[in-house]
Amino acid sequence: MDRLKQRLAVAKQAIASFAEALQQPAASRIERDAAIQRFEYTVEAVWKLAQRYLEVVEGLPAGSPKAAIRACRETGLFTEKEAIGALEMVDDRNLTAHTYNERLAQQIYDHLLRYLALVQTWVGQVEGRLSRQGGT
Repeated sequence: MDRLKQRLAVAKQAIASFAEALQQPAASRIERDAAIQRFEYTVEAVWKLAQRYLEVVEGLPAGSPKAAIRACRETGLFTEKEAIGALEMVDDRNLTAHTYNERLAQQIYDHLLRYLALVQTWVGQVEGRLSRQGGT
C-alpha cells in the first residue's frame, strides 16, 4: 500500500505541474513544447498509479497504459466516454516524440486542457476509492 500512496503523490505532483504549464498562454513554441513535456510525464505518472491501484486493490494486472484504461473501465473508475478519451490521450502521448512536426505538436497542444481534466478525474476516482477503503 505504501508504494500505491507514493504513486498517488507523484501523480498529483505531475498534475499540478501540468496544470501550471497550461495556465500560461502558449505564446511560443517553447512554452507549447514545455506543456507537452509535462503532459507526457503526467500521463506516465497517472497510468502507473492506476496500474498499481488495479494490482493492489482490484487484483487485476495491467501491463500497459491501454490495459490499465480498459481495466479502469471494467472496475467503474471510468465511464465508457472517459475510457475512450483516455485511449485517445494515450495515442496522443505516443505521438509526442514527433513534436518536431509543427502541425502535430499544435494538435496535441489543443487537446491538453481536455486531457488535464481527464487525468484529474482519473486520479480523483482512485483517491476517492482509496479514501473509502481507509487507504489514504
